[in-house]
Amino acid sequence: MGIIRGAHRPPYTLTLKSNGCIIFIAALTPSKLLVTSKHSLGHIQNVEESHAEVGERWLRKQLADAGKTEEQLAGALWEKKWTAVAELCDDSFEEHVLRISKEMTGLHLHGLNACTKRFATQHQDVVDAFAEEWGFIGTKSTVLDSIPKVKAFTEEIGKSGSWDGNALEGFVVRTHVTEPPTKGNAPVSASPYPVVTKAILSRGESNIPKSKLRRAETKLYVKWVVGEIKRDRSQFKDYAKGKGIIATRDRFLMWMEEHADEKKAAELSQEQSLHPSNKEFGKTIIVPVAIPGVGKTTIAVALVHLFNFGHTQSDDINAKKAAPAFIKNVVNLLKTHDVVIADKNNHLRQHRQQLRDAVKNFTPPVRLMALNWSFDQPMATIHRICADRVLARGDKHQTLRADALAKSHEEVIWQFLQNAEELTDGEVDVAVEMDIEEPLEDALARVVDGCVRILGVPRPSQEQIGEALALARGYEPKMRRQDDKKKKVVEARYFGVLAEVDLEEVLAKRFAEDGAPEEGRAFYEKLVEQKRVAKRPHITIVHSKSLPEEKPLWDRCQCLHGLASPPLLSFRLDRLVWNDRVMAVTVSDLAVDADVEDPHSFGVDFVVNLPKNVKNRLHITVGTQSADIPPLEAKHLVELWKKEGDIDGVRSLELKDLWVKGRVKGLQN
Repeated sequence: MGIIRGAHRPPYTLTLKSNGCIIFIAALTPSKLLVTSKHSLGHIQNVEESHAEVGERWLRKQLADAGKTEEQLAGALWEKKWTAVAELCDDSFEEHVLRISKEMTGLHLHGLNACTKRFATQHQDVVDAFAEEWGFIGTKSTVLDSIPKVKAFTEEIGKSGSWDGNALEGFVVRTHVTEPPTKGNAPVSASPYPVVTKAILSRGESNIPKSKLRRAETKLYVKWVVGEIKRDRSQFKDYAKGKGIIATRDRFLMWMEEHADEKKAAELSQEQSLHPSNKEFGKTIIVPVAIPGVGKTTIAVALVHLFNFGHTQSDDINAKKAAPAFIKNVVNLLKTHDVVIADKNNHLRQHRQQLRDAVKNFTPPVRLMALNWSFDQPMATIHRICADRVLARGDKHQTLRADALAKSHEEVIWQFLQNAEELTDGEVDVAVEMDIEEPLEDALARVVDGCVRILGVPRPSQEQIGEALALARGYEPKMRRQDDKKKKVVEARYFGVLAEVDLEEVLAKRFAEDGAPEEGRAFYEKLVEQKRVAKRPHITIVHSKSLPEEKPLWDRCQCLHGLASPPLLSFRLDRLVWNDRVMAVTVSDLAVDADVEDPHSFGVDFVVNLPKNVKNRLHITVGTQSADIPPLEAKHLVELWKKEGDIDGVRSLELKDLWVKGRVKGLQN
């Protein structure tokens, strides 16, 4: 199963995934503790109480209840060289998906990790004993002795969404491995309701990510919550702040109990969409809707091994008019195969329409089944994920090969992203919604499940899927087009952090809230109307015009940009600042992202050595009032606001603890 990877051996310990936020507790000295959250240490400016502060408050309370002191806990952690990993569950501070009872509110102890470079963690019985001794809430667990038992257990729990009568989000599976240990989440019932609700509140029903609408129940929730928002929007006034999430979910569940017939009808409708009863199909074309780097060919190779589908790649065609030749290959394969994979990005509507037109006279009709990698994340996030994969595969492609020096493959991916047209209703007969972030194992499992349900093919065994994965990972194209052109390294005009954020989504949501200033909203809406909101938002670190004065900073940025996989940074978007000419977002708390490794500390060195005056000017330019206003004015505006605050002609609006990720890149425009 996809949640456990690499060489491993039993037993498999499944611990309950708590419904909160992570808190780390370690000893700075034998008598002093350090308490942090994922993103903060201590107080955050303009935030009433940070996650770290709430975690520390709960730690003091729970230690006192157990008759212990902070100094004693520091001594124990220092002696053992452990970091305690806990989950903060407190609905009065921040709601998540599931309601937390009073007795389960506080810090849940999940692990005791060794303070070493190589990951090592204590057995669950040690963690449980430590939790009881020091006043933490224990984490429920169970131990199983084989992967089939883990799979059967989680699938059974997934049907009800509860364990021993209690609702849950999922499990963390821990095992013993011969390679560096990892842990995998076995999702059971993580709810899309908050994401969907926030999307509707900020951008309307039409902007809900398609990847969140896979279940009939979610579609029913959308119908219900849209009606609730129209009936009384005030009940959602604090939803974006993490308040009212549980109450909204509970109201919906009560509504579903009272409208069981509608739920059954929605489930039936979904089943009919997968198996249309009013239309008999003959053969099927599998149509990826994607960009380079999502893994479409790897998936196709695995499917061919599992089901003997027909498969043709557009990249294998070496002709002046490749598009007609590709369509001809698809049609020819339909003569000998019931299912054909049209392996092409098909990112434009005309590509999908060409396939539809090619088989419009077939009897019985040919089904178009999309594998839809929807673009419902910030473009910079999608670009980073896909570019990393292209780099990892090296030269295993007919044309788009990794270019670690000039990074030409990154520009190709940007072009696809900017030109891509989302799949719309009616273009295909059925779609399997994919997730760009999913690893290959999970992506293949999703597609196999879709093929079994929609096409009626036999479900392959885990051993067969494992063989297909191994074959797909080792795939190399039969031909590679010669590339005699030497890639020219284009010099950067400036270096910046490419921010993984959808500015229009974030700012539309903020201006939709009560109390947002009307003049700011009007200026922003004008920027949107005139298409002047930055499509590729970034934080300028250093510009070529500042050379040679800032040459050391330029060199450090160039070093990061030149790495095959630069460190991922995280930062906070603090406030929106504007005058009548330009709008910008201030940036603070730049750090190396906690979710990724920085093995050589390049990221840490960069952040630590960033000059104070540079940190003070960090910002993202949202847009300028007209094309003749240089973006540089945003820098001057931010510097003025940080010095003077809100003054006549300069206003600001808090963005409320918004964290974003990004990498340092050499940029041209």
